[in-house]
Amino acid sequence: MHPFLPRAATLAALLILVTGAARAVTATPEQIAAESAKANAFFERVFNEAVDRSPEFQAQLGIKKDYDKWDEDTEARATEDLALNVTHLAELRRTINFDALDHQTQLSYRLWVRQAERGIEGYKWRLYNYPVNQMFGEHTMAPAFLINFHNIGDVKDAQAYIARLNGLKVKFDQLIVGLEARRAKGIIPPKFVFPLVLESSRGIIKGAPFDDSGKPSTLLEDFAKKVGKLADTDAATKDRLVADAKLALLGAVKPAYQALIAELESLEKTATDDDGVWKFENGADYYNYALRRTTTTDLTADQIHEIGLKEVARIHGEMTKIKDQVGFAGDLPAFFKYMRTDPKFYFPNTPEGKAAYLEGAIKIIDTMRGRLDELFLTKPRAAIVVRAVEPFRERESGGAFYMQPAMDGSRPGTYYVNLYEMGGVPKYEMEALAYHEGIPGHHMQIAIAQELKGIPKFRKFGFGYTAYVEGWGLYCERIPKEMGFYADPYSDFGRLTMELWRAARLVVDTGLHAKKWTRQQTMDWLRTNTPNSERDIFTETNRYIVMAGQATAYKIGMMKILELRALATQELGGTKAQGGRFDVREFHDVVLKDGAVPLDVLEENVRAWIAAKKKA
Repeated sequence: MHPFLPRAATLAALLILVTGAARAVTATPEQIAAESAKANAFFERVFNEAVDRSPEFQAQLGIKKDYDKWDEDTEARATEDLALNVTHLAELRRTINFDALDHQTQLSYRLWVRQAERGIEGYKWRLYNYPVNQMFGEHTMAPAFLINFHNIGDVKDAQAYIARLNGLKVKFDQLIVGLEARRAKGIIPPKFVFPLVLESSRGIIKGAPFDDSGKPSTLLEDFAKKVGKLADTDAATKDRLVADAKLALLGAVKPAYQALIAELESLEKTATDDDGVWKFENGADYYNYALRRTTTTDLTADQIHEIGLKEVARIHGEMTKIKDQVGFAGDLPAFFKYMRTDPKFYFPNTPEGKAAYLEGAIKIIDTMRGRLDELFLTKPRAAIVVRAVEPFRERESGGAFYMQPAMDGSRPGTYYVNLYEMGGVPKYEMEALAYHEGIPGHHMQIAIAQELKGIPKFRKFGFGYTAYVEGWGLYCERIPKEMGFYADPYSDFGRLTMELWRAARLVVDTGLHAKKWTRQQTMDWLRTNTPNSERDIFTETNRYIVMAGQATAYKIGMMKILELRALATQELGGTKAQGGRFDVREFHDVVLKDGAVPLDVLEENVRAWIAAKKKA
């Protein structure tokens, strides 16, 4: 037994404390202020302890503390984390009187408890994932971390980068131990994953100093570029740093990847074509947990599947209207094929075509930025930039994603778009994609949360609730239509295409993991029911397989936000233009002002706002 793990009796006693009920009291304003300060000090301390245990999270927050280290990924660390979670939760329940807290701190208390309970429940399922997969595996995440989060502002930072290169062997050794633990439980990725991750892994150790190709490897290029920009460092020091980096690449990075590649080749021999988590021991229970965690609801797989089918049918109806509007004579499947294949809807797959896409995306975001006063009372200070996904990971990455800004403002928020194959990013989806990932989508929500005053850091910088975060992103694809955007019917079709895709996810995610759909069956269903490209269908099906449940968050979250907006509009007598008291800017403030929350808490917040507006 690990020394940090309480013995069974102690753990049981702690769990009793964790689940104990708070004592109801009547507190004075002074007592409420004191107890709230005490609770917030607890949240601050525990968050800072978590940051101290994660050098990688420190770097993401812009903190250069353990800048030469990687996170520990071992069974012992997982056990420590569980024990700390249980201990902290027991401490909170024992030392903080919930009834003597102000409203905002009560919300923090509830969210912290829920987060801790989710972590405790998740310990049972800690091996039910694929740490090397084509979406976010360590084989590409480690280089991406160094490129995106390890800034070099002086010689010390450069030396820390080199230390991280040297530390990659230990990091990957831990990864391999974890892969073997999963192999023992039969948790091995499906066959299709291995060619993708092996190609990417081999690609990291191509180029100088690994071979004589004359082209620098991805990591050497990044390091040399960053060191080359050091203004107050002489050429000899820069040369020495680059030479040390080359030694680390050859002495640590190359053996790390070679060992990982050998492990993946071994696992590939035992992999099967069974794709869903139903194949795992207790796979159905795990999937139910994944759905609860992702959607923050108690919806079952069958219920989510049916919601998806109904939404697909509704959106097909709206698409048919656009098909008729543009004068297309065929049926909807024929229109899908036309949208999928006509070259006019795509930029050329050339450097010029990719540059044109980025330029267009930047223009869309800049235009929306100029209209934000119509939608928001609160706006973030953090800037946003648009970038293409880096070549070393573009083949296997998803279509687009957002990276949050640094806590200190040293790094802007970033909207990444994957331009590996331009047939996967049609022109008619440009608007909706930029609104989702950038403004008013993820950038507004995440950057505003990070800049909120008076709430604990775990609510600003935690990983949040997927249904809320992605539900907001999908909701924000729809908002611009109310403002007169999507003037081109094909662009509006693109908006519907993206909403349809999220509705389809409800069908295929539950199909794969609960109804034993095959990968081929899933791709065939998507071809029939969506206009998306073959690359979309290929990469996204692969995504749903390795990230069970995650894809259900978007539509479930969006539907809840729309439901609450409709409720507020009705209860407040309509919009101001209609003579009522509903103001969409106030509504968005209510949705965003508390950071990411579970959907039931979001509903509480909106209903409380409605009641306050009525009373006023």
